[in-house]
Amino acid sequence: MVLRTLRRSDAASEQFSNSILDSLSEAIVVVDGSGLIHYANLSAEQFFGVGRARLVNHPLSEFVPEETPLFSLLEQVLATGGAVAENGVTLASPRIGNRFCALRLSPIVESDGLVAVSLVEQSIARNIDRQMSHRSAARAVSALAAMLAHEVKNPLSGIRGAAQLLEQSVPDSERELTTLICEETDRIVALVDRMEAFADGRPIERGPLNIHQVLNHVRRIAENGFGKNVRFVESYDPSLPDVYGDRDQLIQVLLNLVKNACEVPGDGEREIELSTAFRHGLRLALPGQQARVNLPLVVSVRDNGRGIADEMRPHLFDAFVTNKPTGTGLGLALVAKIVNDHGGTIEYDSEPGRTVFRVMLPMQMPQANS
Repeated sequence: MVLRTLRRSDAASEQFSNSILDSLSEAIVVVDGSGLIHYANLSAEQFFGVGRARLVNHPLSEFVPEETPLFSLLEQVLATGGAVAENGVTLASPRIGNRFCALRLSPIVESDGLVAVSLVEQSIARNIDRQMSHRSAARAVSALAAMLAHEVKNPLSGIRGAAQLLEQSVPDSERELTTLICEETDRIVALVDRMEAFADGRPIERGPLNIHQVLNHVRRIAENGFGKNVRFVESYDPSLPDVYGDRDQLIQVLLNLVKNACEVPGDGEREIELSTAFRHGLRLALPGQQARVNLPLVVSVRDNGRGIADEMRPHLFDAFVTNKPTGTGLGLALVAKIVNDHGGTIEYDSEPGRTVFRVMLPMQMPQANS
């Protein structure tokens, strides 16, 4: 049947071939010896962030710097006539950010020097490994929070009560000490209260949710508070379907990410971009369920600050890790837990002048027994 379809006409054959290439999750571009793009599939549009018309008949160097290994691999293919592959290649440019990729380049037979280039982003796999460590960290903090709530809060209440009784019987000159005791116990109780969010094992009340409404709500909060001196830029995909999630918890996730972006040191005018996009190719299982769901909805928070310090990166989502003088180090740990509870994943790229956190979420309620 397929052969009969292909024999009907060259146009039908080309359309069928394009349909096959568009169904692939990896980005495919076809270039000639000078690097001019002759073809790009649907995933390539998503990879480079522009439409096919903007890719075809434009040099690949407009989208990927010529000093990257991609061009040396292209020269190798053209010189030897054989296919080459390389893993763990970082492609970096202002247009596409930092992409950690596997590259496959193959000459197209009887095509007068055309080469098919496959770009498979490996950052998803790398960040799934990170997500597994996030889940372990969240479980450890959950157990610690449950213990602290029982073993620490009750004694603290007794200490505070005793300090209040002492305050009534000590001279005015010594009441400063009892006041200090009360203030410090209140501070520790507040910290334990924040940690108790990790021990909340109740199921999430999920439902269809317009993520753009959530982002607009978060932006309004920021603009009227901690982000009043920051310029916000929105880049939304209006065709994005609903997220399957909990509104209040996703507000908490995005508010934490935006607040962190506002507080990162930077030079010049501060700018934060809130963006949404649809990305194919990632499926994960929701916690406690066998069904696997698509996570194509990507919500990104980008800032133009100085970036994340190298020593912070391996432990960025761990509890009590912070470089803020007054921070508790629980914000990103809670973000990782909530995203994990939603069956999603979070990743980031950071360099001086550009840091992006991407939250990938399911787009609809998983079907039982699927």
